[in-house]
Amino acid sequence: MASIAVPAPMPSRWELAAETTVVKMRWIGVLIGYLLVNIEPHPAANAPALNALLGLGALYALVDTVFSYRGRVFLGEFPLIIAVMEATFIGLLCHFDTGLDSAFRYYYLLSLICCAIRYSSAVTYATCALHCLSYGMLYFGLPPSEQHLRSLVLMLVLLGWVTWAANALSQLLKRVGDHLHSLNLALQEQQAMLEDRIAERSRELQEAQAHMLHQEKMAAFGLLAAGIAHEVGNPLTSISSLIQMIQRRSTEAYVQEKLALVGGQLQRIQNTLRELVNFSRPATTERAWTTPAEIVNEALNIAKYYKRIVGKSIHTDIPADLPALFVVRDQLVQAVVNLVLNAIDATERGGQIEVRASKHDRELVLEVSDNGHGVADASKLFQPYFTTKPHGTGLGLFVTHRLVTEHGGRVSFNSVPGEGTVFRIHLPSR
Repeated sequence: MASIAVPAPMPSRWELAAETTVVKMRWIGVLIGYLLVNIEPHPAANAPALNALLGLGALYALVDTVFSYRGRVFLGEFPLIIAVMEATFIGLLCHFDTGLDSAFRYYYLLSLICCAIRYSSAVTYATCALHCLSYGMLYFGLPPSEQHLRSLVLMLVLLGWVTWAANALSQLLKRVGDHLHSLNLALQEQQAMLEDRIAERSRELQEAQAHMLHQEKMAAFGLLAAGIAHEVGNPLTSISSLIQMIQRRSTEAYVQEKLALVGGQLQRIQNTLRELVNFSRPATTERAWTTPAEIVNEALNIAKYYKRIVGKSIHTDIPADLPALFVVRDQLVQAVVNLVLNAIDATERGGQIEVRASKHDRELVLEVSDNGHGVADASKLFQPYFTTKPHGTGLGLFVTHRLVTEHGGRVSFNSVPGEGTVFRIHLPSR
């Protein structure tokens, strides 16, 4: 079975920052080493060997730099291998220089500081042990006459103390860095929450402004309709009275027939004006028990005067045994009117519109369907001022959604482009 290569985990934020510091320290160490070996007037006796070793150190620092720029740590998974390499490298530098007294012995300290920055406490103390072993091998490689135990003990104590101090400071910096990182994450989370709340409040404000604009338009329409009904109703009343007077005085059958036709048309106009006045009256916000049939019938009585209804048919299926709803009647009527008018706009001449009501569990569903062109872009359907109609205001579905939501319900829809759309008002029912 073929094996799957698992990518190495990405280094943490601290590891990348520590790697940058370590790379700089390595280059500083290589540069100082070249100056110590080649500086006049006392160049080192084994300068070629030392320069070769420093060249290897420069090559290692270069590879480390390349990995650092790529966001990786060179041999980061094998820190003890790096510790062995550095202990051997520093021991050889001291061996080819002046032995125990070589200035390169301080590279042990530099290596321990880099290790404490880069790795864990266990790795740092293991590196210290390897460096002590490397320095001890230099000591025991000397003739007995040149061995000074005091120098060995002082160096080993210095290595141990630097290991402890560097490790303690590194752990402290890591804890502080982690704490600052957690605070920064919390701050970013709070900022994101604040931005979301601002966006939500802005959306609610926009919706409230749109709803207020719609109410202002409806109020203005109501005043206009009431004024028109009053101005037209008075002359119609006078005409109706005159017709009744003529009917009482005339005995001709022909005149009586024509006057009856005129009276019927006047009655039709008066009924229309009465419906217009009823629709334009100030809406109440008091809830009352209302049947779905009453809501649908009132909505259709309003929609029948829409000029685009010509050539289209509306069918209803409202069972009489449906339970009544405790709602604000005017608001639900307006919601159904908006859906019916949208269905009328969505269909061509000969289009079919159906209004149904049904009971599902604890929900009563009012459904308005059409066989029109469907909804192409549904993502912004309930947002204010979004419309696909050249004569639309973009407030119909927005207001419908808001009114239904205020009643504890919801609005759903299904649409197939080119086949039609179904809108459903789901209301809680007993």
